[in-house]
Amino acid sequence: MTQIDAVIFLADQRGVSQLDWFRSYHSFNFGAYRAENREPFGALRVLNDDTLDYERSIEMTVDQATDVVLIPLVGALEYENSLHQTGFVEAGQVQVFSAKEGMSYKVTNPYPDHLVNFLQIWLKRPPEDFTPKTEMNTFNFSQKNQLLPLFNACVPGFIGRYDGRAEDSYQVQSAGKGVYVFVIEGAFEVQNRLLHARDGLSLSSVTEVEFEALSNDAMLLILET
Repeated sequence: MTQIDAVIFLADQRGVSQLDWFRSYHSFNFGAYRAENREPFGALRVLNDDTLDYERSIEMTVDQATDVVLIPLVGALEYENSLHQTGFVEAGQVQVFSAKEGMSYKVTNPYPDHLVNFLQIWLKRPPEDFTPKTEMNTFNFSQKNQLLPLFNACVPGFIGRYDGRAEDSYQVQSAGKGVYVFVIEGAFEVQNRLLHARDGLSLSSVTEVEFEALSNDAMLLILET
């Protein structure tokens, strides 16, 4: 693997947008945040790590055909989009819905006195192949030390929780696709690179991604894009 095949996205080098009641860390260029080597990776356009205050809402608008992925990490969310699709998604679940160019959606913290933390991911869809859909999945972390299918959007996604020193690998499903690894909790060694919580790693020209958990209950997300 050559150096150009891998880019590390350090947590403390992410962009940030902040209000009194909302904070968003951006792994990729988003809004006013622009930085070198932070362009979209394949179909992965946005990976935001968001914290929303209690009884507050944010509204987002996509600028092209997109699969929107919401993954609560702490607490739960309510959401509503322009197609009048609504739902409630909590930690241990993932919500995916399709959005056309210009479509808006709203995410709400329903709690009276608790913050919520969630990942907000945008995956570019082929505009000529747009069919509105919504998908909710639940993942069970009692199945540790293995990757669990997270969603079947335009990009396949997997999540896993691992004991310290546990090893695993991911086989790329489609030739020519890249892999993006995001560490949610703990620390991992991925392809001989050390990643801590909320670090990311993009990998191109790979057929297999090998990793080892370096802490107990370490959690990561893998997207093939």
